[in-house]
Amino acid sequence: MENCHENAIVLKEGLEKTGRFNIVSKDNGVPLVAFSLKDSKRHDEFEISEMLRRFGWIVPAYTMPADAQHITVLRVVIREDFSRTLAERIVIDIQKVLHELDTLPAKVNAKLAMAEEEEAKSGTVVKKTAIETQREVAAFWKKYVSERKTNKNKIC
Repeated sequence: MENCHENAIVLKEGLEKTGRFNIVSKDNGVPLVAFSLKDSKRHDEFEISEMLRRFGWIVPAYTMPADAQHITVLRVVIREDFSRTLAERIVIDIQKVLHELDTLPAKVNAKLAMAEEEEAKSGTVVKKTAIETQREVAAFWKKYVSERKTNKNKIC
């Protein structure tokens, strides 16, 4: 357990060094690191979770229960076979994902612009909950990544 705790600290400190995450979990108890983006205007935790899968990581993104649905976190559970090298590796892979996301257009802004155009055309205003917006955006990016993968595998 001490080894798991030390590896959780390595992961936590690596995430803190990026300057892009708030650490939500405590240092005592179950060895895990829960964290959220400090600024999720351009991209969200669901995108990070999805993109980490390409590196072989399964890092779930969750919205909190009732009265805190606006908070989304990523969670890494440190198991017995999770080494210090893996802790350092996941930090590197998260940095790669963040760099790649920074090069992509902001999904939220693109969705908002499309919604505003539709509102202007129809003259009606439709308000969506934060979770509905997150789900729509996640579906959009899943489709985008899927199409990109498909187009990449084509020869001509």
